[in-house]
Amino acid sequence: MNEEEISLKENWQTLQSFLKNNLGKKPTDLNGVLFIIGVQELGQGKKFFTKEQKQDLMHIAICKVLSYGGYYQLDGVDGEGWPHWRLIQPLPHFDMVAQEKLLKHFVLEYFRKEVGLHI
Repeated sequence: MNEEEISLKENWQTLQSFLKNNLGKKPTDLNGVLFIIGVQELGQGKKFFTKEQKQDLMHIAICKVLSYGGYYQLDGVDGEGWPHWRLIQPLPHFDMVAQEKLLKHFVLEYFRKEVGLHI
């Protein structure tokens, strides 16, 4: 592992500890963290979500975090309060490992900017 990968791994572990301390449960993977971001961005609090709504929450989170890289832009919010995003720059073609690293990088950026986490 190079220095950048080590830093990403350490910062990710710090984020997981932060979430466990604040939510009482440590997300097991990137999808769990994205779900938390989606719920936060929806802003409707803790409630029951259908399977389709959970997928929509993951999409909201992915768009939000990738907006830090200039890939998406918020297009607006619908009548039910759900944000909608517009792709403004095509994503690079990566393998699954590189995609996960890119998402983790921007998830960490989200928690730095939106939550004030110092990682």
